[in-house]
Amino acid sequence: MLNITRHQSLPHQLLVHRCLLCLFGAISVSFFSCNNKKEKESALFQLVENTGISFQNNVEDGSKDNSFVFRNFYNGGGVAMGDINNDGLSDVFLTSNSGGNKLYLNKGNFQFKDISEQAGILPDDKWYTGVVFADVNADGWLDIYVSSSGNMNTGNRKNKLYINNSSSTSTSGGVRHEPSFTESAGSYGLDISAYTTQVSFFDYDMDGDLDCFMINNSPIPVNQLQYSNRRDLPEKEWPVADFLKGGGDHLFRNDGGHFTEVTKQAGIHGSLISFGLGVSIGDINGDDYPDVFVSNDSYERDYLYINQKNGTFKDELENWMQHVSFSSMGADIADINNDGYPDLFTTDMFPLNDYRLKTMGAFDNVDLFNAKLKSGFYYQYPVNSLQLNNKNGMFKDIARYSGVAATDWSWGALFFDMDNDGWNDIYVCNGVNRDVTNLDFMNFFADEVYHKMVLSRKKKEIDLLLKQIPRTPLPNKVYKNNGNLKFTDITSAWGFEQPGFSNGAAYGDLDNDGDLDLVVNNENQPTFVYKNNSREINKNNYIALTLTGKGQNLFAVGSKIKLFANGQIIMRELIPSRGFQSSVDYKIIFGLGKIEKIDSLIITWPDRSYTKLEQPLLNRQHDIQQPEKKSSSSDSQKTVLPTFFTRVSSEFDKHIDNETIDFYSERSVPKTLSREGPKAAVGDVNGDGVDDIFIGGVPGHPGQLYLQTGNGKFIKKNQKAFLEFSDFEDVAVSLFDSDNDNDLDLLICPGGNNVTVNSRELQLRHFKNDGKGNFSLDASAFPNTGMNVSVAAPHDFNNDGYMDLFIGSRSFPGIYGIDPVSYFFMNDGKGHFTNIENAGNEDISKIGMICDAVWADVSGDSLKELIVVGEWITPRIFSYGNGRFKEIKTNLNDMFGWWQAVTVIDANKDGRQDLVLGNIGENFYLNPTHHNPVKLWIQDYDQNKSIEKILTYTIEGKDMPVLLKKDLEDQLPSIKKNNLRHEEYATKSIQELFPKQILQTAIVKKFNYTSSCIAINNGSGNFTIQKLPVMSQLSSVNAIHSMDINKDGYIDLILGGNQFGFLPQFERLDASFGDILLNNGKGEFIWQENIKAGLNMRGEIRDIVEIKRANDRYLLFMQNNDYPFLYKLNN
Repeated sequence: MLNITRHQSLPHQLLVHRCLLCLFGAISVSFFSCNNKKEKESALFQLVENTGISFQNNVEDGSKDNSFVFRNFYNGGGVAMGDINNDGLSDVFLTSNSGGNKLYLNKGNFQFKDISEQAGILPDDKWYTGVVFADVNADGWLDIYVSSSGNMNTGNRKNKLYINNSSSTSTSGGVRHEPSFTESAGSYGLDISAYTTQVSFFDYDMDGDLDCFMINNSPIPVNQLQYSNRRDLPEKEWPVADFLKGGGDHLFRNDGGHFTEVTKQAGIHGSLISFGLGVSIGDINGDDYPDVFVSNDSYERDYLYINQKNGTFKDELENWMQHVSFSSMGADIADINNDGYPDLFTTDMFPLNDYRLKTMGAFDNVDLFNAKLKSGFYYQYPVNSLQLNNKNGMFKDIARYSGVAATDWSWGALFFDMDNDGWNDIYVCNGVNRDVTNLDFMNFFADEVYHKMVLSRKKKEIDLLLKQIPRTPLPNKVYKNNGNLKFTDITSAWGFEQPGFSNGAAYGDLDNDGDLDLVVNNENQPTFVYKNNSREINKNNYIALTLTGKGQNLFAVGSKIKLFANGQIIMRELIPSRGFQSSVDYKIIFGLGKIEKIDSLIITWPDRSYTKLEQPLLNRQHDIQQPEKKSSSSDSQKTVLPTFFTRVSSEFDKHIDNETIDFYSERSVPKTLSREGPKAAVGDVNGDGVDDIFIGGVPGHPGQLYLQTGNGKFIKKNQKAFLEFSDFEDVAVSLFDSDNDNDLDLLICPGGNNVTVNSRELQLRHFKNDGKGNFSLDASAFPNTGMNVSVAAPHDFNNDGYMDLFIGSRSFPGIYGIDPVSYFFMNDGKGHFTNIENAGNEDISKIGMICDAVWADVSGDSLKELIVVGEWITPRIFSYGNGRFKEIKTNLNDMFGWWQAVTVIDANKDGRQDLVLGNIGENFYLNPTHHNPVKLWIQDYDQNKSIEKILTYTIEGKDMPVLLKKDLEDQLPSIKKNNLRHEEYATKSIQELFPKQILQTAIVKKFNYTSSCIAINNGSGNFTIQKLPVMSQLSSVNAIHSMDINKDGYIDLILGGNQFGFLPQFERLDASFGDILLNNGKGEFIWQENIKAGLNMRGEIRDIVEIKRANDRYLLFMQNNDYPFLYKLNN
């Protein structure tokens, strides 16, 4: 029986610091062992004073207790929110690192009473961290579990479980008493002595009771680990002193009220390299079983434990995520785009502005990054991650696109609807008590004092050192969800301008007015209590739910609620432990904005049964009780949708690229250009009427010709002519009839940034076809070239009946940024080509770092023009006439992009050819705009006859270097000489770093546009720019193919992307799994979800070619350094 009651009425820099602290820590261990009020009231959130919560977590460095003795000294305390006395008001618990925890009873109207002492919450000398309210003994009253850490010397770290006595003492003679608690952790098997950060109670094995997942931080000095991957070695088995144990994750199964550790048998990593700071529970894969995400600090990667539905988990993080944060701190799981799938956010420490980045930041160099990768620590970057659930078993990190990648030294991360508009916003706790990664402090003062300590072994030097570390209080950050995967920093406007050092935070409706209030635990500063004024200010609608479960889970932990209204799905999961060391209220509130009617609301209970409410009333609280009789599972509603494409097996070999690292020879360039392949060419080479394919090779693995057989299979045809060039890298290939003998000849264009100009490895190779698919080299077909080529575009541009060629060059080998020579080859009719000197009215041979080119009639004169795209240039169009090329002026002349690909279609069927332009995307580290471009300055800065490149971005009108001081001075030692301290370098533009006469003769390139787009051709060189859909902006677009996918008569688009060859500072672009964009007939393109598209590719896609087999059409996606993907178009 459904029971509803209605009531009227939300990095590497760390590793450097860790290593420094651990060195001090090791020595220390040896010592021990041998505003304006009116404005505030008008903001969305109001900082309420005189609430009765008079709590301050004081953390001060001393000679015995400090961050050198205990690495997590500045991690702060947590907050728990929930109704401990069942009076309908949410109460608050705050943990202290040294001054005693506090429990505050909500008396209504934002008035709280400290009941700690009479409730049995007594002060002691323990270092407390996380806290969670949970009904551990299943009596219908919330208990309190408090985690403990610190105290490395004393070992006084046992966690505490306070059992709520209210079930037997809450009333007497009809009078309700204030609650009291009895510490009972030992009786339940939860008196764990470790370095615990937080626990989460949930029913992982679906047996009806609450189990306990515990994360611990490791006390072991990071420098002692030496990047050792001992992920599966339980902490108890580590060969270290006992006081260094107590780390790792632990899972405790509830066996009838007593908790039994099942960590190892359940598949949980219990290693000391697990520096756990955040634990988040959610149904990641939509199977109604709870999964677990653990965010790990320091060099160990995060964990994503997928529930195997048999009492075990499997860490599948590397299957689901393309990369993660490096120093992952707090984390939360919730749905940010209202598609019914949970997304994930982790905080890190990337500074908020350029000055703090250059004085506080550091990045792994290429060698260290690769070493950690090879040791199994995966792709990690020192920035926040916003992982968008792609519904296909993978996440894509969109933090850069969304505007939430950098929030400084951040702790608690919370998703909740702060303004009740129906979209989850982001709240981030900020600040660290001392700027322990301040580079000037570390490089100068700390180094000097450390050496004194080593020599003297006197602890008094620690005090001297700690007093010199700067302090910078920071405001907590708030980001409003705009409903389009973009977030707006709205910190000040919503009332959060107060700076400080905040750690844990929890939300809940403290005054029962239908919006979510907030409590924040600070270091050395009073607790923030924020009242949410959404109901008063924007009057958005809402619906509140309190759930009552059954059996041993009376608070229905693990329930999933989906609300359906106006075509949206708004989802919440009832999991209290969230953010950092904190737990939120159990009441669920859905903000609805201006929605006036809910279609339905479905509750999936922890036992996977469900309850459906039709059109529940708004702006009130509904108390819903789980039916005793289990209803049918909601699984029956799930269906498998047909897809446009299906992946099929193929016979094609793996592409194995070289391991050249360009950054060794060119230290300050943003990306490598040595690994640009593979490309493929399709055509009938042996005259049997079916498609064959040639795939370019790499050194040690020459290019390969595959002939299609009668049954649609492909077989290799070994060609002796190809083997001679097995040490070449092929990056552009083309099949065309060069000698007018009615068969397809083969052109292979060389590439590589790791060979010298004009070397043998950079010469074009032209192979003549005998008509039967046998190829022989024609060494006289082309003159010497010598560039790193990117594209070959055949076309008879002089209309003499013979195929001519444009050869676009990617780079001048070994000198990034200098425009290479591209070639305009004219065919003599016999397959011999002559480069046209002075092909244009101006020198157009050096038209830029070309990535792609295509011939098409965009001017409407029935003659094809050449369209070229590349990096640091605008899309350029050239026409040929009277024996010369001339550039057509267009309104694209200020769109300086990192253009990767171009194709031409008639998108809107107006008879004019439109341009589809693939760019680097909007999810990139460098995020220039028209008014704030990125620039590349090329010059011999130190006059040593060697060209250097300096990358700058525009900040407040100044050209500021992108690279950090250390990275730039490795190439230019004069930087260090003239800027001894990082704070000096951090304030200087390139104009202030170098003399005017040096910069006046520098080559300067510009980059001001990142979006992939379609340029609708209006004629006369005028184009209307339409950005491609948002989901196609989340990575680079390297390859574009056009075809009518759904047979509606309109040309659709297939995109391939991703680029991995950047400096670690710039991160990988890896958020493309292959995109399908359907044309709606108006020239507008609609992105198709990957589960509908059928594409699921994680690699760097370099090329897309279409193959016909029998009566079917296939697409072959060429992937760098891996096997190609073959997909069949479904009929």
